[in-house]
Amino acid sequence: MKFKILLVDDEPNVLSALKRQLRGNFDVETSEDPTMAMLALNSKAPFAAVVSDFRMPKMNGIEFLKEVRKRSPETTRIMLTGYADLDNAIRAVNDGHVFRFLTKPCEKDVLLENLKEGVEQYELVTGKRILLEKTLRGSVELLGEITSLVKPEAGARINRVRRYVRYLAQKKGVKDLWRYDIATMLSQLGTLILPPGTLDILLEGKELNPEQLQMFEMHPVIAKSLIAKLPRLEAIAEMISYQLKGFDGSGTPRDAVKEQKIPLGGRILKIALDYDLQLQHEDNPKKAFANIEEASELYDPELLYYLEGMLGVEARYVVKELEIDDLYPGMILYEDVTSTQGAMLLRKSLELDKDKIDRIHMFAAKVGIKLPLLVLTSK
Repeated sequence: MKFKILLVDDEPNVLSALKRQLRGNFDVETSEDPTMAMLALNSKAPFAAVVSDFRMPKMNGIEFLKEVRKRSPETTRIMLTGYADLDNAIRAVNDGHVFRFLTKPCEKDVLLENLKEGVEQYELVTGKRILLEKTLRGSVELLGEITSLVKPEAGARINRVRRYVRYLAQKKGVKDLWRYDIATMLSQLGTLILPPGTLDILLEGKELNPEQLQMFEMHPVIAKSLIAKLPRLEAIAEMISYQLKGFDGSGTPRDAVKEQKIPLGGRILKIALDYDLQLQHEDNPKKAFANIEEASELYDPELLYYLEGMLGVEARYVVKELEIDDLYPGMILYEDVTSTQGAMLLRKSLELDKDKIDRIHMFAAKVGIKLPLLVLTSK
């Protein structure tokens, strides 16, 4: 596979010469205008390296590479210029965070060697990120599985609430949806401290006694203390700690934080979890929402509006009986998937993706599955 590189220079002859020299080793794109080159940076396949001239109209090379760093921080940045001086070199390194500063004319072997090293740097940075993301995702999934094993009712609740949180976060226009998904997956971790049956009491619509209520109100803080120890999850831990906090400032934690100062993730978790709780009592989305609306002071008004809109989306789902080969990503399990012997394999309310469908096929081949499967699917 050839790595993509971008060459930016306002001299067409220079670009043509560079492209001829490099196209055997890289997938080369060129641009004579740095402002137009910005559009290329928004393409789905990222550039491993960008080589920019210094003196260009509209935007000089340092300004351009600073913008490259903002839009594609993992891309290696190289300056190639015929106007080499110490001040420009220092500015390029300090402001543009360039990997190399090369002068024209640049020998083909020198340019090629520096680009290869730039691509190696890109692989190192992206490889480290992917490793961290996989490690992080694996850690989160492990904690989620532990929660589901120890507290099955908490695991089922997470599975139901995930799509509500995703919907509300998308309506709010957040760009880091993964944080909200992980916050949902870990939101019930603290419930592991609760005595057996505590969550069942809540889900049945009964009141907790004072001791049970005190322990329940502690679970977000306990989850925060555990999650904050994981790298890059401090903001997610903060979201989770505010999942019981009312928009009016009531609830826990008992501090002065209220309204927009509550982390958005905490506000979303609050309304999503409360709606799910009401849905377990009423088993009717309109009645569940009506109960939420009666206590509107507890919720972000904008999220309350989006939640009402979600009812229309949910109403477009119908229950269908399907065979395994008819499953596709996006469907939601309406009932548990069980083996022919009655063992629970996948819990209801899970949204199906390719991995879960593959697991269902594997279960069917190894242990047998009770068919047909009941799923929610769009009309």
